Amino acid sequence: MDDDGTPASDCLGLLLPHMADHDFVGPAVVAEQDESRLCFPIRLPGRSRVVHKMTDVEAAAVDGLVAGVVIPFNGVLLTRDLVERIGLVREEFFIWGDDVEYLWRARRAGARIATVSAARFRHPATDDLGTPLMFGRTTYNHSPSDLKHYCMCRNNVANLREYVGVHGVLAFLAKTLWFYTFTRPNPGRLRMSLGAMAAGWRGDFTGHGRYLLA
Repeated sequence: MDDDGTPASDCLGLLLPHMADHDFVGPAVVAEQDESRLCFPIRLPGRSRVVHKMTDVEAAAVDGLVAGVVIPFNGVLLTRDLVERIGLVREEFFIWGDDVEYLWRARRAGARIATVSAARFRHPATDDLGTPLMFGRTTYNHSPSDLKHYCMCRNNVANLREYVGVHGVLAFLAKTLWFYTFTRPNPGRLRMSLGAMAAGWRGDFTGHGRYLLA
């Protein structure tokens, strides 16, 4: 579903056999510049830290699968039954977090989810996505685009409020305060972030319009 990535030639063939036992499967999403590195850092089941290397994913796989984990909308397969049960993607999310919301909605509905560790989907990687902070214990999705950043903060708070709870929102707030105070100090970006978070808490999905022509 992602328009700037490319599945490996054997990706579909490796995913299809698992659809009989799963509702939502996907490949490992690797950086097209270096396929030993994940494009998007992930937190594996039972791990407190995020991982960045394919070797970590392969080590965590059981019978070739990492259960409960998938990078949504990057070469994924979904069953028709799952879509009929949980509906379509929320279009008001616009450009960020719609994939995460759909994954979390699927989990809430009891979907059987997995990453097929041998399958690969190559995606352009940037150093800003998953920037380490808090001494490497977590990461932050910084974007130089005001539009993308506004949508990220707003939609992430909306997702966390719905699927995780207030403690998830507070954790994201703490990460944002840390990132733009210590990691990359930027008072203007911090003010924007807080405004976007407030909109996400209210369920107001209109504010990104001011950045469309910026």
